[in-house]
Amino acid sequence: MKSLDLNLLLTLDVLIQEGSVAGAARRLNLSTPAVSRSLARIRRAVGDPVLVRSGRGLAPTPRALDLHGRVKSVVEQAQAVFAEFSQDVDLATLERVFTLRANDVFVGGYGGRLREHLGRYAPRTVLRFVSEGEDDGDALAGNADLYIGSSQKFGADIKVQRLFTTAFCGLARAGHPIFAGRITPRRFAAYDHIGVSRRGRSQGPIDAALAEQGLERHVSLITPTFHAAIFALADSDLILPSMPKDLIPGVERLGLKLRAFAVPVPVAPVTVVQAWPPRLDGDPAHRWLRQTIKQVCSASGNAVQPF
Repeated sequence: MKSLDLNLLLTLDVLIQEGSVAGAARRLNLSTPAVSRSLARIRRAVGDPVLVRSGRGLAPTPRALDLHGRVKSVVEQAQAVFAEFSQDVDLATLERVFTLRANDVFVGGYGGRLREHLGRYAPRTVLRFVSEGEDDGDALAGNADLYIGSSQKFGADIKVQRLFTTAFCGLARAGHPIFAGRITPRRFAAYDHIGVSRRGRSQGPIDAALAEQGLERHVSLITPTFHAAIFALADSDLILPSMPKDLIPGVERLGLKLRAFAVPVPVAPVTVVQAWPPRLDGDPAHRWLRQTIKQVCSASGNAVQPF
């Protein structure tokens, strides 16, 4: 290229992420022909097709994949530079949709208070929750602003902050026969269980703990979320063996005839974190959102103050 055009780097980054000229055009708020022309310029500049037809979309060439890491780094650095020119954000006029990838434990335990706080100090914002994804690699997929969930192995460039640790208890309908006596591991394993897994798994740490005592349970129902499991308890003798304690106050407020109990085998608590890509680290509005979430999670029902 005779002259440097950083817009081409941005376009290349988005094209590789989307695998579609039309998808990239929507992301960049440009027309499809404009993105097609940019793709042609990129191809001439690097001497490579960059993206080739694959099924209904476009797949990056090996050369494009080799370039993508460096291109993404340059784009993020450029965005960070421009973000520094605007360190303050006017919350009263801020119009932005914040997309949070989180499970129903966070949404049920903290979503209402978080939206109440945003409505008070940033009334024009929208809080959009989307599901966690099929696997841990989807944590920040789909251009999510934040991932909120259990701590996991993130990429070296991902920013991570601890929010809270949640313990677990068991849950069953109030008249369940398990409450007729002391809840021992053997009696605990005797009833059918509900498993909660977005991947459809039925085995977990509880099975390992029971196996150490020579016991085995039967998971006869698997749901993708805890809220779905809660409503399955009311008319059955099923047991939900690993209910996050953070959701119990919500169950009580709803007046559901369910009763919590201590799980008679060791169940390790889970640390919940918020994680975000480096391109958003210096964004003033995003930084305010992160601070707000951290304070909401630490407030334990107390009044949350603006930043």
